[in-house]
Amino acid sequence: MSKSGAMDLASGVGGGLEKTHILSAVEEYEKYHTIYGGEQEKRTAQYSDLVNKYYDLVTSFHEYGWGESFHFAPRLKGESMREGIKRYEYFIALQLGLKPGQKVLDVGCGIGGPLREIAQFSLTSVTGLNNNEYQISRGKELNRIAGADKTCDFVKADFMKMPLPDNSFDAVYAIEATCHAPDAYGCYKEIYRVLKPGQCFGAYEWCMTSSFDPNNKEHQNIKAEIEIGNGLPDIRTTKQCLEALKQAGFEVVWEKDVAADSPIPWYSLLDTSQFSLTNFRTTGLGRFVTRTMVKFLEAVGIAPQGSLRVLKFLEQAAEGLVAGGKKEIFTPMYFFLARKPASD
Repeated sequence: MSKSGAMDLASGVGGGLEKTHILSAVEEYEKYHTIYGGEQEKRTAQYSDLVNKYYDLVTSFHEYGWGESFHFAPRLKGESMREGIKRYEYFIALQLGLKPGQKVLDVGCGIGGPLREIAQFSLTSVTGLNNNEYQISRGKELNRIAGADKTCDFVKADFMKMPLPDNSFDAVYAIEATCHAPDAYGCYKEIYRVLKPGQCFGAYEWCMTSSFDPNNKEHQNIKAEIEIGNGLPDIRTTKQCLEALKQAGFEVVWEKDVAADSPIPWYSLLDTSQFSLTNFRTTGLGRFVTRTMVKFLEAVGIAPQGSLRVLKFLEQAAEGLVAGGKKEIFTPMYFFLARKPASD
């Protein structure tokens, strides 16, 4: 971890929260989750607060470790993480059949890494929808730096209640974002409403696979670790997502867990038994260096109190993700392409 990288990370921890409130925010966030005695019903009912606290706390850590695009991607042999991520984003643009000049909606856009790539790749105008004020302010700054502020913008809103007109977008996509929705049907129905008839919605969903056994204690613990480390109310199964899509009115063009086709396991970047020079920060040694530096910065008062707690539950999530991937009970890459009927 370089000195400048450490300082950037320390200054960003907590997002829009007051630095003196970060430790209490961590404690409140942790109480939502099963591991700390929380209930899934409360997480679902208060999903907006859950997700906002999560992204205020973790955005700087995500940007430090992953860059501007906070998602996984299938990787080819010899392909770097960043190359795989870009190819993954271009793939969804191609599946949607994007054409120059079209209006596109990115649901749950983070700080806008994918929307900038997709807008540049497809020559479209992309609107990012996000309910976290800090991520939007960060995204606007990155748009300005990249010269993308003429074609890319943001709307602060809950994707369960979008303040957008009916039939207003030529395409909609979501990359590992609608898993935060408390109700898949309600979220997909809103997407259906704002999408023009005859046009498509494509998404990568985080899901439990058909191999997940809800009565298996080990499986339950892995699921809980993933939920606490990723701000999720409840991880749905692939079958539940598919049923919700159809219930919302979509025609499913095709769907598949694309993680199964990845020559390099999607979770390899988080596997502490692996080593990578191209993405050192996500390796076991890289995480140890980051943990040591954050501990020091918090001790001397540069990083706010609670920073190390945030890093620890992210590491816990990484362990859950790797375990879920190895046991094939979880995937972050359930892809579907769905069309709104032209006659709607």
